Amino acid sequence: MKIYTKTGDAGETSLFGGGRAPKSHLRVEAYGTIDEVNSALGVARAAGASQQGDEWLEQAQSQLFHLGSDLATPLDAKAKWITRVSEAEVNWLESTIDQMSRELAPLSNFILPGGAPAAAQLQLTRAICRRAERRIVTLAAVEDISQHVLPYVNRLSDWLFTLARYENMKAGEAETKWLLR
Repeated sequence: MKIYTKTGDAGETSLFGGGRAPKSHLRVEAYGTIDEVNSALGVARAAGASQQGDEWLEQAQSQLFHLGSDLATPLDAKAKWITRVSEAEVNWLESTIDQMSRELAPLSNFILPGGAPAAAQLQLTRAICRRAERRIVTLAAVEDISQHVLPYVNRLSDWLFTLARYENMKAGEAETKWLLR
């Protein structure tokens, strides 16, 4: 199987549920930015996340493939094989945030991104996730999307922030507080 198809050479791409869209379409921009989030998670894993963090990151990467396919498929598409993001994925993020938070010191200040390599990469991924959320909000203003997509992406950025703190704790890295002048 060849990796190139040449079908996108004119600036269009295929949607999962059928049909084509310009590569500049809001839908393509939304799922493309989710792809960036997923790739950045791979860098965090390669940067040496803890064993538990790596397991969670692998789970999140799998969920992001579902999210990308959800966004790449209009709700009215006749594609029953698409797995839409559900409340279960949102609940998983909340549950792992709660689990990590039980081990972390309470947060009383803003903290600067950084620390251990995996934690710093997770903070960068959080910022990319926020951009993805903005792209999805823009899409949702003009097209219907699955009801759990926005809650999932909003919660994901909280999860990434908490996981960055968790990875710093596991690596023995102190958090750098943001100090007002």
